[in-house]
Amino acid sequence: MNETLSVTTSRQKAIAKGFTVFFTGLPAAGKTTTATALVERLRTLDERPVFLLDGDVFRREHSKDLGFSPRDRALNLERAGQKARRITADGGIAVCAFVSPYEEARRRIREAVSKVGGYVEVYMSTPLAVCERRDPKGLYARARQGLISDFTGVNDPYEEPAHAEVTIDSDRVSPDEAATVVLNCLRDHGYIE
Repeated sequence: MNETLSVTTSRQKAIAKGFTVFFTGLPAAGKTTTATALVERLRTLDERPVFLLDGDVFRREHSKDLGFSPRDRALNLERAGQKARRITADGGIAVCAFVSPYEEARRRIREAVSKVGGYVEVYMSTPLAVCERRDPKGLYARARQGLISDFTGVNDPYEEPAHAEVTIDSDRVSPDEAATVVLNCLRDHGYIE
């Protein structure tokens, strides 16, 4: 009886705290589309405030002073990680969608957020050829022409996550199906009911 009570109490505590879902992957891998679908679903399932931190929007609003060098990318991610940590610490849900090409920067965000709440990393493993075919902003084409330097996937590396809880190829599933996969992971971890 006490063991059951202990498990229930532990699960209730997990569900009550905030958490971050961090999407990472190549440009045009489906991060923002899937993150947006997840946010919509979470807002109907959970009473906690849900915030979408999209890489493009975040950079415009919080990192106008930064370029795209490895150092500037790391600083931008550090700022995003601080914002996600605050949301999580306050009991909210942060859903982040960033290219975040470097494993070390992602590790630091995971460590910081995990000190105050839950954390799930989602690797959008969509193949480079698919991302280039989508190329909604024409960035891959410009990078291939030498017009953009330090572009992830072309002339700057993307380090695949070593510890992602979820891996999704958006060329094989719809955004809604992908959101369902992430929701199931969140349930498995006890972050949502």
